[in-house]
Amino acid sequence: MDRIRIVGGRELNGVIQISGAKNAALPLMIASLLTAETLTLDNLPNLADVNMLLRILGHHGVDHSVDGRRLGAAPNASRPVHLTARDIVDTTAPYELVSKMRASFWVIAPLLARMGEAKVSLPGGCAIGTRPVDLLIMALEKLGASIEIEAGYVHAKAPKGLRGAEIAFPKVTVGGTHTALMAASLAHGHTRIVNAAREPEVVDLADCLIKMGARIKGAGQSVIDIEGVARLNGASHRVLPDRIEAGTYAIAAAMAGGDVMLEGAEAGLLQSALDVLVEAGATIHVVNEGIRVQRNGAGLMPVDIVTAPFPGFPTDLQAQFMALMTKAKGRSRITETIFENRFMHVQELARLGAHIRLEGDVALVDGVDRLEGAPVMATDLRASVSLVIAALAAEGETMVNRVYHLDRGFEHLETKLSGCGAIIERLSGYN
Repeated sequence: MDRIRIVGGRELNGVIQISGAKNAALPLMIASLLTAETLTLDNLPNLADVNMLLRILGHHGVDHSVDGRRLGAAPNASRPVHLTARDIVDTTAPYELVSKMRASFWVIAPLLARMGEAKVSLPGGCAIGTRPVDLLIMALEKLGASIEIEAGYVHAKAPKGLRGAEIAFPKVTVGGTHTALMAASLAHGHTRIVNAAREPEVVDLADCLIKMGARIKGAGQSVIDIEGVARLNGASHRVLPDRIEAGTYAIAAAMAGGDVMLEGAEAGLLQSALDVLVEAGATIHVVNEGIRVQRNGAGLMPVDIVTAPFPGFPTDLQAQFMALMTKAKGRSRITETIFENRFMHVQELARLGAHIRLEGDVALVDGVDRLEGAPVMATDLRASVSLVIAALAAEGETMVNRVYHLDRGFEHLETKLSGCGAIIERLSGYN
């Protein structure tokens, strides 16, 4: 099993190219099941989750091909991926595949909408809370599907097709909104989604579906209206830049100090996080190329945050921001409102010398003058990268174990950081 070795104490200076967003790529790939024609996705990141989803889609009959590398392109440049679900060969998504990545549960919506039935295993994924699928199931039932749950599988049937309806979510759910959008696009009649998620990744999916012929209005607002169509066509779509990756490297630059250009990042996708970084002492410049993040050695100031659905502070940046606050001059208060188990990184940060106390859904972080390198273990995707951020500012060597979590969401992480002066390397073949 791979490990990552980091020697801290070096500033970050240089350019980091921001990849396509994992959280947008996955539902976009799943949308290929809605049409027999080819969906081409550019800027698709090369991640473990993306490659796993390609396997899952292949099980259902989706063929995929990747364009050759363009002349003069960088070795890690993304390439267009073509997805064609001409024939759905299996409407069952088995446990051995779905259990590896919970987002793959979303295949239930296009399979049901296009084929009239789907049998999908209840999901797995990061252990950061229960994250039930009850709201996704509720949305499909509102659209006229009959649902049975048996032996760990969700059986959904709509032999005469789905019917438009009002879907009012009792709380904001990104997965539920993705599911409702895909299912309603092929439903008969009008669907209204109330209390819809407003995340940029939801807007990106809606934009792609519109290119495929869907009739959607209001994506990015709390109410979305969809007029169902009989069929969708193929399309070409570019995956939006990853706001979580951009925010992560912005926090890393603030932690280590230096001057980093996040090329291709869009400030509007993570403004709440950028505002917090300015409060903490970083200098942010939004330029044509992306976002420039600087910290000239001045101390970090403590800032309180509360995670919230977009446009609030993202839960997917909470662990990274907590790492930053371990070096602040004073106490910060971090409140997690989205996932109940998303403080698993606290014990590992403590191994580096952080002072953090938990009180329910609140973490009280008392900044320290110095962190010291130590062996640590990743527990989930965002927690693992928080350990990398802390290690960049720690004295001595840190060894991050179980880094397969990182490969699920960060493309070429070691290459991007080492290109800015970090001492970081992957060590392969360790038990």
